[in-house]
Amino acid sequence: MAVFAVTGWIPMKIAGKGFKWFWNKSKPLAITVVVVISAVKIHSYVKKQNRRKKWNNAGKDVVVLHMFPRGHFCPNLSPFVVKLEMYLRMADIPYQVDYEEPVGPKGKCPWITLNGEEIGDSQLIMEKLGPMYNKDFSSALTPEQKAIAQGMRIMVDEHLLWCLVVWRYVVDAGRSLVVCMELPFYFAIMLRVFLGKIKQSTSAQGIGRHSYAEVEEMGRKDLNALSVYLGEKRYLMGDEPTEVDCAVFGMLSQIVWNSPNSPYLKMIETEFTNLQAYCQRIKERFWPDWNECLKPPLPRSQ
Repeated sequence: MAVFAVTGWIPMKIAGKGFKWFWNKSKPLAITVVVVISAVKIHSYVKKQNRRKKWNNAGKDVVVLHMFPRGHFCPNLSPFVVKLEMYLRMADIPYQVDYEEPVGPKGKCPWITLNGEEIGDSQLIMEKLGPMYNKDFSSALTPEQKAIAQGMRIMVDEHLLWCLVVWRYVVDAGRSLVVCMELPFYFAIMLRVFLGKIKQSTSAQGIGRHSYAEVEEMGRKDLNALSVYLGEKRYLMGDEPTEVDCAVFGMLSQIVWNSPNSPYLKMIETEFTNLQAYCQRIKERFWPDWNECLKPPLPRSQ
């Protein structure tokens, strides 16, 4: 309550005095502003409700996958979108794609609508869908293998991710975004603020406090661990893919297709070539329509 008193009440009091002054100076204009703001909010609310009505009519047990727009070279520039979409394909779960509202109830992308329920976070979504659709690709793994898979997933989702974030948004200053996807016209205006917030996030997480060379070496160690463990196997845990492959492919897809000139791409092309072959295998098996999932779409033969 004390925090609210300091950070919440004072600005509200100032805003109240400002509106009172504005009201006394020009009542007709103040009324017009209130009416316009109210109309915009009502219109936004109606559109939001109509979208949900449409999503709820997708069909019983049909997943509506909410995501950012498609990329030029990879189906998405979010590793977590690619991760979840691969899982849906691997599990043969019927789904539709939506771009109208990419950020979900937890302020994250992707998220899904399923039978009227809104669910956020790619990993939690997979863990919910597995039992519902009777899909458990890790059931044949030993307890030790499951522990290794869990460790690999966390390394990719929670550590290699930040190495890539530092390169994409701090070192490369977001240039790969401009190259790899179609961005709204106003993005250029917001870019500096956006990059500043990302840099603050890397500092808060901790990795942004290291030098670029140190972060690059951390990323190298992660890629080396994946490469060594994969070895000559077709997939990370053996001859058939499991849930951890969705996370690993989601992250590696960003390096292979969405990080031109990055040090991590050079590592995969020269040092960890089995990871590149691994990505190609997954692409061919689960994304036969890869080119059609790009923006703009390409012919399948390219």
